Amino acid sequence: MHPHSLWRTADFRTLFAATALAQLGTNVGYVAVPLIAVKALDAGPGQVGVLATLSTLAFLLIGLPAGAWVDRMRHRRVLIVADLVKAALYASIPLTWWLGGLTLWQLYAVALLTGCATVFFDVGSQSVLPRLVGRGHLVQANAAVVGLMAVGNVAGRGAGGLLVQLLTAPFAIVATALSHLGSALRLIGLRRTPAPTPEPIADEGGGGGGGDRSGGGGLGAQIAEGLRHVLGNRELRALALTGALTNLGFQLVNTLLPVLFVRELGLPAGALGLFWAVGGVGTLLGSRGARPIAARLGYGRTLGLAGVCVAPAGLLVPLIGHGPWLFAAGAGWLLVSLKTGMDNVLGVSLRQRMTPDALLGRMNATFRFLLTGALAIGSALSGLLGELVGLRATLWFGGAVLAVAFLPVFLSPIRTRRRLPDAEADAEAEASEGPVPTQLPAQPRQA
Repeated sequence: MHPHSLWRTADFRTLFAATALAQLGTNVGYVAVPLIAVKALDAGPGQVGVLATLSTLAFLLIGLPAGAWVDRMRHRRVLIVADLVKAALYASIPLTWWLGGLTLWQLYAVALLTGCATVFFDVGSQSVLPRLVGRGHLVQANAAVVGLMAVGNVAGRGAGGLLVQLLTAPFAIVATALSHLGSALRLIGLRRTPAPTPEPIADEGGGGGGGDRSGGGGLGAQIAEGLRHVLGNRELRALALTGALTNLGFQLVNTLLPVLFVRELGLPAGALGLFWAVGGVGTLLGSRGARPIAARLGYGRTLGLAGVCVAPAGLLVPLIGHGPWLFAAGAGWLLVSLKTGMDNVLGVSLRQRMTPDALLGRMNATFRFLLTGALAIGSALSGLLGELVGLRATLWFGGAVLAVAFLPVFLSPIRTRRRLPDAEADAEAEASEGPVPTQLPAQPRQA
C-alpha cells in the first residue's frame, strides 16, 4: 500500500465500512418496499408512484435548510442519528406485518421519514469527506465511495430480490434495519471533529448595518448563499441540471418497474432485483474507469464524450420484455448507469473542489435538493402517467429524458476543462509530504 494512500486514513476506512453497510440495507429496501406494496397490499401504479415520491420528497421539503443545519453540526453525530432513525423505521415494517396491522399508510410514513433521515446522512457524509481525506485525495475517495455504492446496488438489489422470494418482502426488510444499525455502530469509531465554523456572509443589501455578518446571520441568508454558489456558477449549474434530468429519467422508469415485472411480464422478484443489479454493475464500471479515462482525455472531455456516446442507450430501456428484449433493455440500463458512475466520480469531485469548506453542507444540500427533488417529481409523474397513458408510454418518456440529460454539461464550459480547480496548488502544497496517488495530470478541460 502506498505510504500516502487514503486507505491508511482510519477515519476514511471507518466511513467507508459504515457506508458499505448502509448501502447494502438501502438497496435491499429499494427492492423490498415497493414489492411489499404491490404483492402484499395490492398497490397499483398510482400508489407505487406515491410511495416512491414520498421516499424522496424530504429533499424538497427540508433539503435546503438541512445544508445550513449540517454546516453548524458535528457531522459524526448527524450520521449516527440518521442511521439509528432509519433502522427503527424499517424494523417497524416486519413487526406490524407479523402483528397483522401493516397498511399502505404505514409504508408511506416510513418512506417519508426515512427520506428525512437520508437527507441528513447524505449531506453529512459528502460534507465530512473532504475534511477526512484532504482535497487532494477527493477524486480517489469519491471513486471509492461511488464504486462502493455500485457494489451495493449489485449485491443489495440482487440479494433483495432473492430475500423477497425466500422470506417474503416484509421479512426481507429485517436485513435493511440490521444494516443501518450496523452502520450506526461502526460510525461510533469515527474521530470526533468540531462543528464547522461558518464563514462570514457579506452584507449585500443597501443601507443599514454595513460590514459583514457572521454565518449565524439567519437561516434564510445561509440557504440563499448556498443557492447563489451553485446556481450562479456556470459549471455547477450545468452539473446540477444534468444530474436532475438524469434522476428524472431514471425515476420515471424505476417507479413502474415493480408493476411491469410482477404484473405485466409475470416475472419473479429475483428478476427485478437482477435487472436493477445490472445498473449497479454499470455504475461500478463507470466509477472505476472515471479516473484513468479522465487522466488521458481530461475531465471535461470525459464527461462530454460519455454523454454523447452512451446517453442515447437510454432509448433501449423501454424495449423491456420477454426473451431478447429483456437483454436489450438490460444493455441500455447498463450503459446509462455506466455514464452515471463516471458522472458521480468526476462531477462530485469537481463541485467539492469548487466549494470552500464552510459552504460544503449548503452546496451538497442544494445539489441534493435539485437532484433528489427530481426523483420526487419523477416518481409522482411516473405514477400519474402510468395511470393516464400506460406503463409503456411512461417508459419511453423516461428513456428519452435519459438520452438527452447530458446536454447541459456538454454545452457548458465543463467540456473544455482539463483538470480540477487548484490542482497545481494542491500538488505544490503536498509535494513536501511525498507523492499523492490522486495528483492529476495536465489533460483537457476548463471554464
